[in-house]
Amino acid sequence: QVQLVESGGGLVQAGGSLRLSCAASRSIFSFSVMGWYRQAPGKPRELVAAITRSGSTNSVDFVKGRFTISRDSTKNTVYLQMNSLTPEDTAVYYCNAAPLLASEFDYWGQGTQVTVSS
Repeated sequence: QVQLVESGGGLVQAGGSLRLSCAASRSIFSFSVMGWYRQAPGKPRELVAAITRSGSTNSVDFVKGRFTISRDSTKNTVYLQMNSLTPEDTAVYYCNAAPLLASEFDYWGQGTQVTVSS
C-alpha cells in the first residue's frame, strides 16, 4: 500500500507564498503522473498541476505563472511552490499518484489545508 504524505500547508496573507510537499512511500518513477488537486468548501476537487514520469509539467490556467510543480526523485517527493497567493486559493490541497500498472488504483494523500487571508 502506497502512502502519500502532504505537508507545508498553513495560513498565509494574500500575496504570500507556501511550498507544499508530497512524500511517497515508494519510488515516484513507479507512477505515470503525480499531481496536485485542491478542493474548496462546496466545490468539486480540481486539478492544479501535474508532473509526468518523464518530468513534463503542466498546470491549469488560473495558477500559471504563480504555482510551480517540481520533484526530487532522491526523496521521492513532489513539491508545489505557490506564490502570489490570493484568498481564492484557499482550499484543501491533495497529492495524487497514478501508478504505471493499470491494475493499480490511483493513490491520494490525506490533504493539507491552505488558507489565504485578505
